Amino acid sequence: MPITTIDPTTALVVVDLQGAAPHMPTVHPFDQVLANAVELTDAFRAKKLPVVLVNVAGGAPGRTEQGFAASAAALPDGWTDLLPELGAQPGDKTVTKYTWGAFHRTDLAEHLRGLGVTQVVVCGIATAIGVESTARQAHEHGFHVTLPLDAMTDLDAAAHENSATRIFPRLGETGTTSEVLALIGA
Repeated sequence: MPITTIDPTTALVVVDLQGAAPHMPTVHPFDQVLANAVELTDAFRAKKLPVVLVNVAGGAPGRTEQGFAASAAALPDGWTDLLPELGAQPGDKTVTKYTWGAFHRTDLAEHLRGLGVTQVVVCGIATAIGVESTARQAHEHGFHVTLPLDAMTDLDAAAHENSATRIFPRLGETGTTSEVLALIGA
């Protein structure tokens, strides 16, 4: 379905485009996902709309079958560094998260409300983990949610497809980077 509306005060939230992300075995070409995310960040900045750059520096401490509960101290050098292509600016909000979603135990919701934001456009990696969790939390905080599917990818095709076709339509609107750009007048 196409994206129908972008509110006047919409923020872009870019999730986990950092460190080793370009070297992960993603199901969509990472270079194109990154290029779309960069196009969105540039356009949002040009329109003076808020940009939030999110990185992950650990994991929730609970046991999982996959056994990943990394602490920041155990991560390789450069893991949390935002990709330079994003061109982080002083006016951007940077959020470091320690769980899948960018709203849990951060000041992101308060920051966005303070700016009068009513809608978020969420993109990044991985679709079914950081992006979906952030989108769910944004929805739970009362923000309108928009998800440009060509600006995200996952390590698992079925997980990406499930999020894109079953979960995201319940949280907001899905579409493409070009639809978002057209609606913000970029």
